[in-house]
Amino acid sequence: MPAFDEMTDAAGAIRAPYRGYAQWLQTAQSDRLQQRRHEADTLFRRLGITFAVYGEGGDTERLIPFDIVPRILSASEWARLRRGLEQRVKALNAFLDDIYHDKAILREGKIPADLITGNEQYTAAMAGFKVPHGIYSHIAGIDLVRTGEDEFFVLEDNARTPSGVSYMLENREAMMRLFPELFGAVRVAPVGHYPDALLQTLRECAPPNCNDEPTVALLTPGVFNSAYFEHVFLAEQMGIELVEGSDLVVRDNRVYMRMVGGLKRVDVLYRRLDDAFLDPQAFRKDSMIGVPGLFAAYKAGNITITNAVGTGVADDKSIYPYVPEMVRFYLAEEPLLANVPTYILRRPDDLKYTLEHLPELVVKEVHGSGGYGMLVGPRSSKAEIEAFRAKIIAKPEAYIAQPTLALSTCPTFVDQGLAPRHVDLRPFVLSGNTTRIVPGGLTRVALREGSLVVNSSQGGGTKDTWILEPGPLDAPPADMQAADTPTGQAQSQTSSGAV
Repeated sequence: MPAFDEMTDAAGAIRAPYRGYAQWLQTAQSDRLQQRRHEADTLFRRLGITFAVYGEGGDTERLIPFDIVPRILSASEWARLRRGLEQRVKALNAFLDDIYHDKAILREGKIPADLITGNEQYTAAMAGFKVPHGIYSHIAGIDLVRTGEDEFFVLEDNARTPSGVSYMLENREAMMRLFPELFGAVRVAPVGHYPDALLQTLRECAPPNCNDEPTVALLTPGVFNSAYFEHVFLAEQMGIELVEGSDLVVRDNRVYMRMVGGLKRVDVLYRRLDDAFLDPQAFRKDSMIGVPGLFAAYKAGNITITNAVGTGVADDKSIYPYVPEMVRFYLAEEPLLANVPTYILRRPDDLKYTLEHLPELVVKEVHGSGGYGMLVGPRSSKAEIEAFRAKIIAKPEAYIAQPTLALSTCPTFVDQGLAPRHVDLRPFVLSGNTTRIVPGGLTRVALREGSLVVNSSQGGGTKDTWILEPGPLDAPPADMQAADTPTGQAQSQTSSGAV
């Protein structure tokens, strides 16, 4: 079955969201597009928009390929997605609060208890601790794939330290520089306000005993981290300090950063390093990038850490299959965004089916990320499949399996001209006093012909994502036209807009 083409239908007609762009494209000369493509590469290299890839030898700093053809969604398509994203992240936050307190979902048998208590991302020291405002995942990145006109699926939840939003913002900046006339012809919803929305969200999550205007800082592992460019970019855009562990000190269970004029208290710490490295007194004793005493200050209620410690449980692929049940359990609603059908290999029947159909399936490590630790059956050799089969048999609980979806394609400018390439989408959901989602997200594209792996570390690139501003024929439902939705507000109306 051919993949769904987001620009043209089976008869070759241009789909509605792309019509304005297609009209412009008809007048664009190929050599001009090629020139703009080279200009984009030069621009991104000058800005230092790179991604670190380790373990392959050679230059670890690579330019993330940027495609100059945008990915376009209508306002009505985005309205449906937004409602589903809000619902899903709300359920994930309720789940995280529950497993560290009442554990009602475990008592009811909706999720096997050992998947939580035995999970390496579960932080027992968080049990019973009330995080400020009850929010665990303040910044979530939800990976979506599309297979048809109205068929969107959640591929993965990133509830701990999601990355990529800087590329979303720089992609838009690049497109506006390279093709300013396009933005006069096509009404594209803006994304440039994301840093302001992020800063507002972080300030809303400050502990009760902080200053009237909370001080926010971004904690980075340092220049050798793969996403260091993003850490610098976001700190600059928000106008906050970028700090490393050595820049912070804890006194009397309060966190301060060392400034030229002395110590300044920090109220909210947007951390971009894993739990294990945050505090050598509480977690890994060999951590040289953490802050001694940070976790004690957190437990004392004197600082908010975003995202919360222990949030990684919700990232785990062994938990992912149960998210639709979380929506039903905590919100008493049907999920608006479906999961990809998933086989849980700790279950004997699922394991048996998977081993019998390995050439047809995608198999993933439950703790894996970045496109590593996975088998794409239809793209693998017999030897690769048999080697992976042995891994599964040795430790089936470490894997899940999914059918190989025909991911949608978007036109992409490659060396031979325009060609279809598979894409996914990572919108970013901010949870504070309100839920904020800038229209769009990071579209990742598998630049290799036929490839389904979009990760930058695996040769993928990125596109600018355009959400069209609603017009008379494409207005979202009235309840979706507001910019923000109160985080704690019941959303009983969402059952009418299932994706």
